[in-house]
Amino acid sequence: MRKILLLISIFTLSFNFNAYAKDDKKHDLPPGLQKKVDRGGQLPPGWQKKLHKGDILDQTVYDHGVIYPDDDGVETVYVEDKIIKIIKSTREIIDILNH
Repeated sequence: MRKILLLISIFTLSFNFNAYAKDDKKHDLPPGLQKKVDRGGQLPPGWQKKLHKGDILDQTVYDHGVIYPDDDGVETVYVEDKIIKIIKSTREIIDILNH
């Protein structure tokens, strides 16, 4: 009985530590580049390479684009030469097209 309680305790604690793991999916711009974009400058040249289906669209890229709401909670974001379809509530990238 004691072994079962010990195993259950270890099992439960191992899942709790995952909740405190670092969120590596958030990729904001460095402060200097953020300031440049805020002043109306261009996004850095490599931002397109960071976009993949399933990722969360960075708030800076979202703010820099032209947003068109679609049906069913989907938005289309036009940023420079890219057309990005995202889920509105989470900004998860559904599709990326070249314009």
